Amino acid sequence: MYVSGLEESEKINRLIERIDQLLNVIKMLVDDLSEISDNLRSLVSVKTPTVEGEQSFQNIQNAFSEDLRSMLDFEDLGDYIRISPKRYLGSDNFARIASVVRSLGGEYISAGKESHFRVPKRG
Repeated sequence: MYVSGLEESEKINRLIERIDQLLNVIKMLVDDLSEISDNLRSLVSVKTPTVEGEQSFQNIQNAFSEDLRSMLDFEDLGDYIRISPKRYLGSDNFARIASVVRSLGGEYISAGKESHFRVPKRG
């Protein structure tokens, strides 16, 4: 029985090693996809809707429902407002936030853990 326990332990260690290898591959894929996305974004001029006049920090915040606002950090960076998630958003909340950002003339900036939305203060 001791040999069986040792064999089982070795199998578990091999499985853990395979999981670690797969995680490394996934991380490389995410990094590569992020880089490709950034490169494509810089090659293609994406037209965003024109927003007339100046948008205030408060108006940009108020464009989001209370439940969405509670998931986000807003930071005034001069010419634009940086909107960062406080936590994982999930696909539905991400889509809702992206829709509001687009309506404000903003965009999503894919930068790994530093990914955020950016909304210009001037239209």
